[in-house]
Amino acid sequence: MRRISRPLDAATHAEFAFLHLPSRSELANFVGFESDSLSTEKEVVPTEEVVPTEEVVPAEEVVPAEEVVSAEKEVTFHDFAFRESILASIEEAGFVKPTPIQAKSIGPALEGKDVIGLAQTGTGKTAAFALPIIQRLAGRPDLGALVLAPTRELAAQITVMFNQLGEDSGVRVATIVGGVPMEQDYAALSAWPNVLVATPGRLNDHIGSDNVFLSEVEILAIDEADRMHDMGFIPQIRDIISVLPRNRQTLMFTATMPDDVEQIARKSMKDPVRIQIGVTAPAHRAKQELLEVAEDDKPRLLLKLLGESKGRVLVFLRTKRGVDRLARRVDRRRHKVGRIHGDLEQNERDRAIADFRDGRCRILIATDIAARGLDISNIEHVINYDFPHNAEDYVHRIGRTARVEASGLATSFVTRSDRRAVSEVRRLIGDKLPRTVCPEGHTPLAEQSEPERKSGGRGRPGGGRGRSGGGSGSGRSGGRRRRR
Repeated sequence: MRRISRPLDAATHAEFAFLHLPSRSELANFVGFESDSLSTEKEVVPTEEVVPTEEVVPAEEVVPAEEVVSAEKEVTFHDFAFRESILASIEEAGFVKPTPIQAKSIGPALEGKDVIGLAQTGTGKTAAFALPIIQRLAGRPDLGALVLAPTRELAAQITVMFNQLGEDSGVRVATIVGGVPMEQDYAALSAWPNVLVATPGRLNDHIGSDNVFLSEVEILAIDEADRMHDMGFIPQIRDIISVLPRNRQTLMFTATMPDDVEQIARKSMKDPVRIQIGVTAPAHRAKQELLEVAEDDKPRLLLKLLGESKGRVLVFLRTKRGVDRLARRVDRRRHKVGRIHGDLEQNERDRAIADFRDGRCRILIATDIAARGLDISNIEHVINYDFPHNAEDYVHRIGRTARVEASGLATSFVTRSDRRAVSEVRRLIGDKLPRTVCPEGHTPLAEQSEPERKSGGRGRPGGGRGRSGGGSGSGRSGGRRRRR
């Protein structure tokens, strides 16, 4: 044990505060004062009454642990050993301070450690791995990092982030994704990128054709690993990892950790630092509401909500055909609307996203393909027109609003058939999910008769048009169906 013969300096106080030793008597017992440091009186003093001499710890200098903790300095980007060019790019991008996932993961990543970052959508995960990669690769002449993303949209967003934060540091980025001509990939690869951003399927095509060699890659980043699992990319990721150097750094970011993803982490990562930030809850600034509605009443309720919203609105459906039909219906009401799903050409999808981002259209209707690939600020309202079947998809969908420090509204339409899915979401995020309510002007489903439920609550067969079977209204039920 060491002997203390002078007042404690601030650093030593902080050490003691960390050990949670608030009283002077406990402090004296802990550091092991020698007998000549204490009173030499014959009378035995109880242990709890032992008081160090003034020479050891002046009373006025004792700092309670609570005060030290509360005075802990807030993490800033300047606390990391970033190049000046990177710090300038961070400031130019408008990043004021690191988000929690950035604050906790950037340090270990800069040290070269493997990192598993679990955080909800909209918490700044892209910059959490992009900044350490840029720091490591700035000035490097060859390919040093591979970033895998599940969708073309997410790959494009990651590329934008790398260009925004790394261009002034000399980092060059190439993107190869499916749905575009191979000639574009060849041109991108021939530009000698430092960072390659790719979707697994397209990258495997190039590996199989010997168009790309990954033997010098030092850093592998896997973004939205759980979405990779959902889309069936796990076998392809294993194939890609098999051609990478064993002695590499791996950064994996995800919102949930399915078993297959956990298995990849165990087999391909070395003692990873695991960081978890609110993984099972949507962004806390997103106000959620569940509206009970019959299937046929969804369009009417959606149009009402669109009329009440003034900012950007993102609407999610389950099917591509449903997106097309609803987009036409909304367009007929003179709303500027875009659409995005997997059957559209890449240039159509890019144009829809650009129009939505730049304000040329206020409403974007999409399938889940956009749930984790859109990084657009100031989305005022996310509407789950079709409630997601997967509980994690619910978190990712509404994560499109209230991104980082913003606020927003997330509305979900709930039909009778969605009740099981709602229960799964409630099990995942707990009491953060509000109770289902019936919107004004709609009849609660429990009070509707069977014909009303099928027709959207109006009590008339055929969706409330007053005609049975979609005929011409002449009293013949389904007469047109007899004609062949």
